[in-house]
Parts: sequence; structure tokens; C-alpha cells
Amino acid sequence: MLIIVAPGQGAQTPGMLTPWLSNEAFAAVIDAASAATGLDLRAHGTESDADTIRDTAIAQPLIVAAGLGSLAAAAALGLPISAADAVAGHSVGEITAAAATGVLSLEDALALVAVRGRAMAEAAAVVQTGMAAVLGGERDDVIATLTRHGLVAANENGAKQIVAAGTLEQIEALNAEPPAGARIRPLQVAGAFHTQFMASATDAVCQLSSSMATNNPSVQLISNRGGEIVTDGADVVARLVSQVSSPVRWDLCMETFQEIGVTGIVELFPGGTLTGIAKRALPGVELLAITAPEDLEKLSDFVSQHLHRVPSAPSESAEESK
Repeated sequence: MLIIVAPGQGAQTPGMLTPWLSNEAFAAVIDAASAATGLDLRAHGTESDADTIRDTAIAQPLIVAAGLGSLAAAAALGLPISAADAVAGHSVGEITAAAATGVLSLEDALALVAVRGRAMAEAAAVVQTGMAAVLGGERDDVIATLTRHGLVAANENGAKQIVAAGTLEQIEALNAEPPAGARIRPLQVAGAFHTQFMASATDAVCQLSSSMATNNPSVQLISNRGGEIVTDGADVVARLVSQVSSPVRWDLCMETFQEIGVTGIVELFPGGTLTGIAKRALPGVELLAITAPEDLEKLSDFVSQHLHRVPSAPSESAEESK
């Protein structure tokens, strides 16, 4: 059982597009994305520094374009999105997933992520807010501590990783008084994403998406809202809208991965974050992160090993030995 996943904001790095632009299929997507978003993504992906591409208005289109570019490069090798049993995307990666599965056209998905990025950057500028990763600790204690500090669990990523969001003062208080057994790592982001602070951005995304044509996803699409498998295109887009100001439940997505029998996960470029989480949360599942064009050479064998494969049941002797 093969699942393709798409990373979210924070996966970008300076110069990340440089080794990819000689790939015609990848470069065509980047050029289409630049036209659709009004951003020079070639320049941002090859020349811009870390501070520049940390800007939400740039980071989100860059990540979605890079993910779709790597998928186009894979399809050019005969490995299209149909070479998956299911697809999921983390945060803005859900827009990558929506485009990949045909829910939105490439142009509409890119227009949507451009508006989303700009609107979230504008919302973040209203009040000084931020996010911090809470690493370790027991979930109930972590959530109770966040509530006590007035913070929101904006991302529950599984593998004992929860991202807290709120005002900078609340983040500082959490750092001074963390949950038992946990450590706090402040994140270099512009604001408290996936919280009520993003309400105005939700309105902007809703307004644009309401005029977009949708199709039902071509393969199973697993939603960040609660790990549900979504089969209706309009529902997918509604979830993309609400997700801007509501928590990401990647932990529940991974529970669904297990329930449907995942054996292999491919993370689209710029890969590494989600496969890193899966390595801790889904032991025994084989992982392939697309981090460079050379990784495409591994895809064919990986897909053939996992596509439509059902995990073998324990033998009777193994069951009896328990």
C-alpha cells in the first residue's frame, strides 16, 4: 500500500531548485507557477536567501510548485499520481495534494496558494504571534499546559511532536514552563498559523476558491482535519479553506495510513520532514524522501514493491506464540 505525501511550510531551503531546473518537466511546472502566482520562483528557488524564502507569501507557492514539479518529473518517467493508493499533504501541502489528484487544476491550485500565502502573511502582521515545537511529553499533559498558557495546538504531528501557536508572550511563558518531559523549540515562522489569528486569511481563501471548478480526487485523499478519506472534490476545497485557521492533525492522518495498510511512503520534494516523522511513528513502513533529482531513479522499484500491496497477516504459528 503506497502513499504519496507532500510537505508543508518550513521544508524550503536556499538554492533548492538549482539541481532540478535542467529537468524539463520540473522546470515547466516552475515556470507555470511563476506565471500563476506573479512570483519569480526560479529566482527565489535558486538565488534568494533563507530570510527571503521564509516569507510566507513566497514560501508557500515555492513549496507547492516544487512538490508538483517533482511529481511531473516522476510522471515523465512513467510514474504518475495513479502510482499511489492514497495521497496526503501537510498544511499547505494539501494544496499540492489537491492539484496532484485533479481536485483543482494546476493554475487554480497555484492561484489559491498565492492568495493563501499573501493573506496569511498579512494576518500575521496584525498581532505579533509565533509558533514553537513541543518535543516529547505525554499528549494530555502537553495539551493541558498549552491551554494553561492560552496557546493552541496548531499542529499535532505524531511521534510526540506538537506545535504550539499564540502570542510571542505566550510562547515565552511556555518556554519558561514547559510540559513535563518535553523541550521547546521556537520555530522561525511569521505568525500563529492554523489558529484564530488567521481568520482574515480564511476569508480571502474562501472568496477565491468559491469560483473554482472542482473534481473528485483521482485517488484516495486523506484530510488534515481528522485523517478522513475524502472522496468529494468540493469537500476537499472546503477543508483547504477551513484549514487556514484550524489545527493540522497529521497524527490522525498517520493513523489512517496504518488503518488502510500502508507499507511504503514517498514524500515529494522538498522531502524529509514527513518521512522523518513517519520513521518514528510508523516503524516498519518503508520510506523514500525525494530530496534531489537522483532520488527519482529509486521510484520505479519502490512503487512496484508497494503499490496495491496488502500487508501479510501474521501466520497461525506466530499468533499461537503470542
